[in-house]
Amino acid sequence: MLYSWLLGLVKKWQHMVLRLNLMTLELSHLDVSSASAKHKGWINEPFMMVEKDGKLYGRGTSDGKGPSLGWLHAIEAYQNTKTDLPVNLKFIYVGTEKSDKWHFEHLLKKKKMFLEDVTYICVSDSTWLDVNKPSIPYGMRGFCFFHIEISCAKKDLHSGHHGGSVLDPISDLMYLLNRLVDLEGNIIIPGAYDDVEPVTPEEEKMYENIDYDVIKFQEAIGCQKLKFNDKAKFLMSRWRFPCLSIHGVEGTNSKDGFKTILPKKVIGKFSIHLVPNQEPEKISKLVIDYLDKLWIMRRSPNTYKAYLVNCGKPWISSIHNENYKAAWRATKHAYDVEPDMIRDGRSIPVTALLQELTSKNVVMLPLGAGDDDSDTENEKIDVQNLICGTKLMAAYLYEIAQ
Repeated sequence: MLYSWLLGLVKKWQHMVLRLNLMTLELSHLDVSSASAKHKGWINEPFMMVEKDGKLYGRGTSDGKGPSLGWLHAIEAYQNTKTDLPVNLKFIYVGTEKSDKWHFEHLLKKKKMFLEDVTYICVSDSTWLDVNKPSIPYGMRGFCFFHIEISCAKKDLHSGHHGGSVLDPISDLMYLLNRLVDLEGNIIIPGAYDDVEPVTPEEEKMYENIDYDVIKFQEAIGCQKLKFNDKAKFLMSRWRFPCLSIHGVEGTNSKDGFKTILPKKVIGKFSIHLVPNQEPEKISKLVIDYLDKLWIMRRSPNTYKAYLVNCGKPWISSIHNENYKAAWRATKHAYDVEPDMIRDGRSIPVTALLQELTSKNVVMLPLGAGDDDSDTENEKIDVQNLICGTKLMAAYLYEIAQ
């Protein structure tokens, strides 16, 4: 069915002029997040792909083995219709996206010559905003990931035997973590919002056309109250402004039942998702300086250390350049609907890195739906999305050559 569709496409576009001076780079990743059917609630063994109700369940089906396969299917379709590709192609398949981003960034900088003749860049990651309507992201948040270490002794202590004679490091850690955001979720670190660009009237108008139901989202996740019920404010809070999230504590008893131990050391983990125009280095300094001052005010005899673990730059592109126009036309052709132009709250730092290294435009071209649950249990991709996504990629190659 896919090949017959493409054959009709080629006949329709017989006036196609090959522009082999164009070089398009496609980037995706083949590695995936860890998964365990025993502990994570999977309906099947996560590394045995299972089809059910028109969906393919398995780790990597949507992020990002499915999109990687879509590109290969698109090329195969051109070959089977004996049609030359309209552009030259280079592929980068990343095998360490989930485990060692720094190594990949170092390699890209070291092998920058590989990117020199590239005209356009396409990254096949991310997902749609919604379930039924395609969208194209033109911006993503960056991130800074932090640790706070508090130590009180050289070994764990029994709270019944030693409690009251030493100060609990968890109390110190909770004191610090509780002073990062207010009750409304706003970051209270001085200067955290200084470099956030104001929303322009043009950008604000774009939110009016985005097809999204906030109430349905609230019901789907089972949340009692969202920060905003207004669609534009809600989406801006997810994409347009930074946020701070606390991710957990190492060193404590996380299992069921009681364990009356005072830990020798605890590590608190939190991150800040950055938006375009915010620099990770500046935010990191603001955070560490703020925590250092709080620690002095705490006057605890315990040992404290706060530090940056990892970071990635935010990314934004113009929707008015040729790369995005081609992606928009290809998406409309593949799905017969005009896509929503969105930002994405997630972080894919390689987009900003590629744009920085090449000074070329980067476009994000997702295949997956908004409910694919990438990196969580029961990750899936709709069979129809994989088929139409292959059509999308074949059409994009044609459109980018025009």
